[in-house]
Amino acid sequence: MSRASTSVRILAMFTALLLFALAGGSAFAVADDFAAREILPAGASVEGEALGGLTRAEAIDVVRQKVAEPLAQPLTVSHGAKTFTLDAGSMITVDVEGMVETAFEPKATASLTARVGARVMERTTGLAVAPAITVDEAALDAWIADVASKIDTAPADAEMVVAGNTLKTIPARSGALVDRSGAKEAIIAALNDGIKNVDLPVAITEPEIAEADLGSTILVRRSLRKLYLYDHGKLVKTYSIAVGTPSYPTPLGDFEITLKRYRPTWSNPGSDWAKDMPAYIGPGPGNPLGTRALNLNASGIRIHGTSSDYSIGSAASHGCMRMHMWDVEDLYPRVEVGTPVHIIR
Repeated sequence: MSRASTSVRILAMFTALLLFALAGGSAFAVADDFAAREILPAGASVEGEALGGLTRAEAIDVVRQKVAEPLAQPLTVSHGAKTFTLDAGSMITVDVEGMVETAFEPKATASLTARVGARVMERTTGLAVAPAITVDEAALDAWIADVASKIDTAPADAEMVVAGNTLKTIPARSGALVDRSGAKEAIIAALNDGIKNVDLPVAITEPEIAEADLGSTILVRRSLRKLYLYDHGKLVKTYSIAVGTPSYPTPLGDFEITLKRYRPTWSNPGSDWAKDMPAYIGPGPGNPLGTRALNLNASGIRIHGTSSDYSIGSAASHGCMRMHMWDVEDLYPRVEVGTPVHIIR
């Protein structure tokens, strides 16, 4: 036998042995990869919960208990002392299987060689996955609208109102308006991040008139023949007046000053009681309105002066409120057009 033929036989044997080893190794690799096909790779996690080394089923259980269930716990939304509970579980859908699949994806899409190599070399190939949730925005909008209906209020100006036989100050009140868009954004962020307390964004609207802004207000007590002047909510002056006779009573109700008249001209109203009087009486001692007059938004009704001082304290006019000349001249600069006048019994 020649040396050449011996060499060929040795090379063929070595080649056969190498092919046999490679075939056996590939078969082992395939078998090993098959055994580990459902095991999540090292580094796989969802919201910080380590899943490496777990089967898919085990990982799904962990994510459901440690991630999904806490995310579904109720959320508290607050504004001042008011709190509202949001049933997060009814507002969100947590994709547990999808999150586990995403964490597993690098292994699932890698080649056999890469998978085996990563496992043998103990490389970290799993993904760290954030929570994947879907928010039912229509349901959330409805919930926010319901909460807003309990908070939204318009601002209210301070005002003086009749309370029994006097005037009472109603304090100003700030208004509140829920920022619905901002609330939705904050709540969705909290639902995604697992935060359980949210401050509701609310805009505060201020009234136009505060207590300090209240101007003059007049209260007339017809039965007492008194006119009370209030300023900034406080009683500052009391005047004696004459009121209308039973036939021409001073009207009861809420009015306001519509015109201030300095040294007014009296115009005959054409009533029976004035049929023998001139059409006009100019300023001067004989003028029935005296030196000052304050017209109200009630036809023919005024607060005015009189030279008939003896009538003050009685029911003597034709519906107007008469004052001593010095009193009406004192009152005149203290009030403005628009000043409220409340006339009660």
